[in-house]
Amino acid sequence: MKAPIFSVRELSKRYGSATVVDRLSFDIAPGQCLGLIGPNGAGKTTTVRMCLGLASADEGEVLFHGASGVLKMPADSMAIKARLGIVSQFDSLDPDFSCAENLLVFGRYFGLSDAVIKERIPRLLEFAALANKAQARISELSGGMKRRLSLARALVNDPDLLLLDEPTTGLDPQARHLMWERLQQLLQQGKSILLTTHFMDEAERLCDSLIVLDHGRKMCEGSPRELVAGQLEPDVVEVYGHGAVALAGSALRALAERTEVSGETVFFYTHNAGPLLQGLGAHKQLRTLHRPANLEDLFLKLTGRQIREDA
Repeated sequence: MKAPIFSVRELSKRYGSATVVDRLSFDIAPGQCLGLIGPNGAGKTTTVRMCLGLASADEGEVLFHGASGVLKMPADSMAIKARLGIVSQFDSLDPDFSCAENLLVFGRYFGLSDAVIKERIPRLLEFAALANKAQARISELSGGMKRRLSLARALVNDPDLLLLDEPTTGLDPQARHLMWERLQQLLQQGKSILLTTHFMDEAERLCDSLIVLDHGRKMCEGSPRELVAGQLEPDVVEVYGHGAVALAGSALRALAERTEVSGETVFFYTHNAGPLLQGLGAHKQLRTLHRPANLEDLFLKLTGRQIREDA
């Protein structure tokens, strides 16, 4: 792995008696996308806020490795923020300005001259597939357009690291895929990304490395492929329909290493699905799906299937 551009060391945050982030450490290298996944309340957004200096850590360090040396949050917060780009969960675009004006005003916060910002605006709007929307008001944009404009705005200062907190929430599939394409382009350009997401397909597409968080603790870390291979049985057979749940206690259970029930669906996890599929042939009223294990299976194994309330 390349030398890191950004590091978190033993980061902890408590609110009263609740530990929201518990001794979390990670590194992000140039051109790397590191994903944080976990259920609601796992500590993802709090971690991002501490990385930005918007919340103070009770213990630990947030470090940016720059050309002039190591910078530390919060002592060097202004210098660190100058090298960061941020896309939050919710749009904070100014509705009183056009797309181009949003970029211009935001660029001024970094001390950039109007001449420099105006030179960048056409390229940023082109990158965001908004070249024909420079003078459009925010109210005229779709949800996907607003998210892409937020990404363009985060790039106005030419940051080394992007912090993206659930950047595609609420987008339709077409808008999500376009956003993924743009983020992959940034990674190819050498930009680094810290991403939080609830979409496992998004994490698998974008992330070189993943951290699964629960109750503020790191459950595991590695590439998506490594985590699935190391934590799960390779084959999953889903069975659903009237009477499916009863199979979880039947002799078929012995043909799988692990069995889970969610609603009216039974999940059989196994290294060899053949005998199980043969046995299920006697239950033709049921529907089955045989597939490889994936990140969603990993997520549910480590954090459970119970719905969490927003924290």
